[in-house]
Amino acid sequence: MPSPVIIFQSEEELDFSVGEEKKIKDWIKKVIRNEGKKCGQLYYFFCTDDHLLNINKEFLNHKTYTDIITFDYSEGETISGEIFISIDRVKENAKKYKAAFQHELARIMIHGVLHLCGYGDKKPAAKKAMTLKENEALGQFPAKKKASAKPSRS
Repeated sequence: MPSPVIIFQSEEELDFSVGEEKKIKDWIKKVIRNEGKKCGQLYYFFCTDDHLLNINKEFLNHKTYTDIITFDYSEGETISGEIFISIDRVKENAKKYKAAFQHELARIMIHGVLHLCGYGDKKPAAKKAMTLKENEALGQFPAKKKASAKPSRS
């Protein structure tokens, strides 16, 4: 089994960095452990709306913008995958939900991990369970100043 690896990469034109990488990677691994899973290889790619729209069209046959697309390569209890996040959508979501950018970014990042752990969000009950898990994880986020979780994301 490969050792746990979490990689953050972004499109060159974004000039984007997730920030305190070690703390964020440790937080992600902790959330995974709390779900009774093991961290395999996670690849985060931060991109523009247009880049993610192209992926959405090519692989999912959807013609809409989205904030995240997750490709699941998990095996058994070891979660692995590719998580593509639109920084443009994260910025818009932060404005829409009156949240700090870093808070919304953390929510979307952990949203992808929770998908890999088996949580869905297509039906109202599943979406509610996902939001509760996101809020629980955000309560453990290693921010200098923790933003309050916004439970009204349904």
